[in-house]
Amino acid sequence: MLMDIHEVLQFVDKVVYAKTGKRLNDLQRGIIEGTLKQQKYSEIADTYRLTQGHVKDVGYELLQMLSDTFDEPVDKGNLKSVLDRQGNLNISDCTIGNSNIIGYINVCSDRPTASPDENQPKTPDFQQAKDEAKIEKISKLRQFGLIDEQIAEFLGLTLEEVQQVDKAL
Repeated sequence: MLMDIHEVLQFVDKVVYAKTGKRLNDLQRGIIEGTLKQQKYSEIADTYRLTQGHVKDVGYELLQMLSDTFDEPVDKGNLKSVLDRQGNLNISDCTIGNSNIIGYINVCSDRPTASPDENQPKTPDFQQAKDEAKIEKISKLRQFGLIDEQIAEFLGLTLEEVQQVDKAL
């Protein structure tokens, strides 16, 4: 299964909004996308026709906001791994040229989902954003023809949790 940049940005936007009440702007979204594609600030600046200094300043503020949101240090070098952990995703290497696709998503996580992550914010809004993201994953996996038992195994959920998504929709 492929996850496009739009889905990753949607997840980050939901979590940031739940924590801060603010939405990501176009430049912030571009910085996240560029960082995941291992672009330099100068390349991102060229794309948006802005100065490298401005993009670097916005990038620094964005990484600080993400650090506060995810309650762990976030920088250009670890953004991908932080999103992997926080979103329970496994985003593959993002060096795929000009494509809008970030990479393959491995929904089979080795991380046990039964024990809560101690670094994760405990706000109801944050949890709701994560739940919504999980519901979207379940719906997408169903579109790919997986049955509830397979989805539960892939996402580390119980069968009952997956089946409850039908009732919630």
